[in-house]
Amino acid sequence: MESVSTLVGQGLYMALAAVAGLGIARLLKRDDTLGCLIAGVLAGILLPVFDYNTNLRAENLHQLVFFVILPVLVFQSAWKIDPDILFRWLGPALLLATVGVLLCVLMTAVLVYFGVYQPGGFPWLAALLTGVILAATDPASIVARLRLTGANDELLTVVEGESLFNDVVAIVLFSFVLGIATNSAMEGAVATGEAISGAGNFALYFSVVFFGGLAVGTICGLLTAITILFLGSAGAALVVLALAAFGSFYLAEHVVGVSGILSVMICAIVARACLREQEQTYLAHAAPTWEWLGLLFHALIFVIMGLVITVDMFAQYWLAMIVAIVAAIGARGFAVFLVAPLARYVGPPITKDWRLILSWGGLRGAIAVALVLSLPTDLPYSPLVQAMVFGVVLFSLLVQGTTSTRLIRKLES
Repeated sequence: MESVSTLVGQGLYMALAAVAGLGIARLLKRDDTLGCLIAGVLAGILLPVFDYNTNLRAENLHQLVFFVILPVLVFQSAWKIDPDILFRWLGPALLLATVGVLLCVLMTAVLVYFGVYQPGGFPWLAALLTGVILAATDPASIVARLRLTGANDELLTVVEGESLFNDVVAIVLFSFVLGIATNSAMEGAVATGEAISGAGNFALYFSVVFFGGLAVGTICGLLTAITILFLGSAGAALVVLALAAFGSFYLAEHVVGVSGILSVMICAIVARACLREQEQTYLAHAAPTWEWLGLLFHALIFVIMGLVITVDMFAQYWLAMIVAIVAAIGARGFAVFLVAPLARYVGPPITKDWRLILSWGGLRGAIAVALVLSLPTDLPYSPLVQAMVFGVVLFSLLVQGTTSTRLIRKLES
């Protein structure tokens, strides 16, 4: 077991690389994520020079992602959304994040499975894992561009809200599919068709996990708001919010046995809604605090990606990367344009211009990278899935991210 000093050293090394990445992004005038990715690659090159090992390929990376990184990213995304506007667009956002995500997952899985067909080496479970991971979007880049162009709060909330719910649904599905993939008994049941008889039990279990996460998150959010009001201190409010982000996940996932990620999201939304009248009293520093925490963890995710990525990955899996890029972009556009017209039945309509922004602006970023990094190393197809996800993320950074501004300006002209 690693010593505390070793863990601190590893953390500091990655944090320094993250700061260097922010500097690189400023020099190149590009997104912070791209700068951190470059810094991660450079940090990986320097590892042999320093004779240093970060142990990032260890199996405990899954625990780091789910216990530390994802709760902060999800809580931060949920906290910064205006609850009043979110409730107005809740129906369309949920429609896109449920029906839309399922369509995106299935279409991506089918295209990837047949596009990279390898007899015996790439089963349907691997394709589903790839589809689920690539269904998670990261709106940070597109939202920054929308703010620069003076987009209205309604569009910003639709993009951020849809992405937030999208990510939570994708993470929940990822946990289920990964659980099946790592359970040999369940794999055998699926292969023999015996799992069909247990579909009812599976649906019941999924419902309990999903609605249980909603319930735990609601209770945690109410308790968070009550505690902050009782303590009546801005400093204490920040402590309580940080505790809520990690505590709501741990309570739901490891005590109650329901969805921890869903619990974190609902906790943040409920607490923010209950405390919106105290925004300037107790929560004046909440937004800046979650902003820098989100920036730090986003930066660390892309530094880790840079440390893990290799030239051999491109040489060996370049065709699979291209297939995954086409599948991810095509499936996202298909799902948005198929589901968006139905939004008027559950809330305000989504215009055609907004559909284009949601489709092309559905970049893959921190959440997708975090999920693929958490894949167990003993899965035989994990290197291929990782390569495909990295390929799509790079395409998002280098192509979608850099062309989205022109798209937004063209639509607004």
